[in-house]
Amino acid sequence: MSSRVDAFRANFLGHAPGWYKATIIAFLVLNPLILWAAGPYVAGWVLIGEFIFTLAMALKCYPLQPGGLLALEAVFLAMTTPETVYHEVELGLEVVLLLIFMVAGIHFLRDMLLYIFTKILVKVRSKLLLSLLFSLTGAVLSAFLDALTVTAVVIAIAEGFYSIYHKVASGKDLQSDHDYKSDDGVEGRNRADLDQFRAFLRSLMMHAAVGTALGGVTTIVGEPQNIIIGARAGWDFIEFFFRMAPVTLPVLVTGLLTVIFVEITGMFGYGAKIPARVMTILEDYERHEEEKRSERDKMAIIAQAVVAAWLVFGLMFHLAAVGLVGLSVIVLSTAFTGVIDEHQIGKAFTEALPFTALLVVFFAIVAVINDQGLFDPVTNFVLSLEGQGQIAALYAANGFLSAISDNVFVASVYISEAIKAVDNGVITRDVFDLMAVAINTGTNIPSVATPNGQAAFLFLLTSALAPLIRLSYMRMVIMALPYTITMSIVGFVAVYFWLAPMTDRLYEQGLINHHVELPVGFEEEGHH
Repeated sequence: MSSRVDAFRANFLGHAPGWYKATIIAFLVLNPLILWAAGPYVAGWVLIGEFIFTLAMALKCYPLQPGGLLALEAVFLAMTTPETVYHEVELGLEVVLLLIFMVAGIHFLRDMLLYIFTKILVKVRSKLLLSLLFSLTGAVLSAFLDALTVTAVVIAIAEGFYSIYHKVASGKDLQSDHDYKSDDGVEGRNRADLDQFRAFLRSLMMHAAVGTALGGVTTIVGEPQNIIIGARAGWDFIEFFFRMAPVTLPVLVTGLLTVIFVEITGMFGYGAKIPARVMTILEDYERHEEEKRSERDKMAIIAQAVVAAWLVFGLMFHLAAVGLVGLSVIVLSTAFTGVIDEHQIGKAFTEALPFTALLVVFFAIVAVINDQGLFDPVTNFVLSLEGQGQIAALYAANGFLSAISDNVFVASVYISEAIKAVDNGVITRDVFDLMAVAINTGTNIPSVATPNGQAAFLFLLTSALAPLIRLSYMRMVIMALPYTITMSIVGFVAVYFWLAPMTDRLYEQGLINHHVELPVGFEEEGHH
């Protein structure tokens, strides 16, 4: 009997530490007792805390399995229903398709991306300038593309750099096959350089990830909740940009200044420079690749560049859903680079599908939040306020709730409540416009505090790159802390002091319009 118990213990959550397995079992045992003793509201908040714990321990065990067990238990305990979970998945279908197809599509553009960014890395020797470049590039691209897409691009670049050095550090030449996920072959003299290179890549990845938040908040296409808010308010691309500008532009400048501060001071895990030997290897790699690159290889890079241009064009003008544009990238990039074997194509999906499954589990937790009304007290308090205090409280409440939940869900709840307030004559259209700005900026800016606050951050945390560069949940929280503090404070000040006066000036200059009523047909939808 004991051998069977030992076998079960070994199989449960695999190689995760024993204390971690015991903790998850304790969660599963205690949840029904908490539900019975304290009711579904308290049990719901406990469930959120437990799920965040699984995210925080992502390097100990991938969150899909423990988080999935918690979500399944919540359904069995009737804290939500399969129908509500399915409805949340329906609402997030565009993001699901994005992950399945777009991330795989970026995989087939990797050669071109590595070619361009290797040239940038060996030419730009200043770490400060390189950090600003990654942050600003992430911001500009995310303003027109999607933050997850941009993050997938940066992950592909960083993983390419890491694999190149890891191969040489393990005593192999550039042409050899190599498993860069294991450090067993890394020679002793190269281990210190490898650790410093990891710190270098971690800082670049965090600068780029925060950059996606800086740019994503500025335009109607930058984040999924932006589209929801802009559509319900009846704003087009230009009007959305100008309405957000009193908050987003000061925050953008603040974010870039924060890059300079942390890189100069070396605080919060930043400031690491690329080791000289690593730079030499990357320079050798560039020369080696240039020398051995055949005409066919050159044509493949050109084809990938053309497909990348199509990607930018397709997303910028919203020719189709993001995921469908990603599918077109897969078709075009493989068709014109000779990748027609199904096993080669299948490898591209290995990065995205685990995170896609985790996202669906996350939707189940959101369904519990929805069905149990976990945010209702905060929502009711904020809507009971008046004037500038209400607008500032909306910003703060959306920021706090988005940091622990899904910012798309939070934005949907609050914009629906704001529309109800207009319909019931509680607020005017002009107040609604200010509230919509506060909701959008609140869900986008303070949510950089945690990986679960931003889908791009969560994607980075659960990517194959994160364990390679030792990027854990808590390390991400610490590295995001200076951005969280500076950007959130500036955003709050902008919402409280600058938003209304600058909005009036924009009216006077004709950059935005007064609206008499909300667009027809924007009754509450999507949540029940």
